[in-house]
Amino acid sequence: MNSSKVSLPNYIVIEGPIGIGKTTLTLQLAREFGTETLLEDSSVNPFLEDFYKDRVSSALPTQLYFLFQRLQQLQEMRQVDIFKKIFISDFFIQKDPLFAGVNLNNHEYHLYQQVFSNVIRDLPKPDLVVYLQASTKTLFNRVKKRGRVIEKEVEFEYLEEINDAYTQYFYHYAETPLLIVNTDRVDFAENKSDFFSLAQLISKIKKGRHYYNPMPLN
Repeated sequence: MNSSKVSLPNYIVIEGPIGIGKTTLTLQLAREFGTETLLEDSSVNPFLEDFYKDRVSSALPTQLYFLFQRLQQLQEMRQVDIFKKIFISDFFIQKDPLFAGVNLNNHEYHLYQQVFSNVIRDLPKPDLVVYLQASTKTLFNRVKKRGRVIEKEVEFEYLEEINDAYTQYFYHYAETPLLIVNTDRVDFAENKSDFFSLAQLISKIKKGRHYYNPMPLN
């Protein structure tokens, strides 16, 4: 693929549930196209490990930390002329209430929504969202395979809740162009043919909803 001749959207988001491979694909695409990246670093969230052990007591501070971390990164991006630089991000701040709806009780969710609605104003919307999807079984296996210490307490049932919430969110999503990618049977880091096909598709999408369902080689 001749990336030097590709015309990309200025701001692309790669999204999907825990373990789906957002960051890996973001870095691959950034290398291929020579773009800037916006990467979430969950390891610096001081509440996350406690959250996976006890979701009830640690959910709100965990959620707010992620919100403000993402907000700061997007504000820094706005200081750059996004018409001159292209950014690919592994998080989509506009979907943050999805996690809040799963993790917070009613009182916490109401407080969170008040904060969210204030800080989200005037933030840039992506030119393209790429939603990576997979079965909960696939997600669970990937989380266990990558073996992050902070994720050792992640339960199958929690991943299923999150996965279902993502499915519902993007079923109704229509704010920007959207590409839905089934990753159950493909690893873009290993399968270069599928990766280049996906990269080419991303470079061509200007509007609407699209689907990519790569077939395994074996």
